[in-house]
Amino acid sequence: MHDFCFTIPYGMILIGGGLIGYMKKGSITSFAGGAGTGLLLILAGYISLKAFEKKKNSYIAIVLQTVIAAALTLVMGQRYLLTGKIMPAGLVAGISALMTCFYVYKIATGGNKFPSKAE
Repeated sequence: MHDFCFTIPYGMILIGGGLIGYMKKGSITSFAGGAGTGLLLILAGYISLKAFEKKKNSYIAIVLQTVIAAALTLVMGQRYLLTGKIMPAGLVAGISALMTCFYVYKIATGGNKFPSKAE
């Protein structure tokens, strides 16, 4: 599976979560954090998709995705440990931890694989 297949929906989930946090609690921090990280992930996913279309890997995009997911894992994991609330801290920490593992795997295996030409 290619990194952009998961990164773009992951970014949309974060944007949606930030928007929900803003609408329910009026938290500008939640909106800014969710929208900021979500937009960065969507941008990185788009860069990776465009590189894939050229049969190349964008290691900058994969590293950016990894750094964002790892940072979210740490920040939201700490928040979960302090509050014990699964929503949203525990959920975001869990998803981000899975995504971090996926991105590290992609880096370790050399990025996206390209389909061979069938003749």
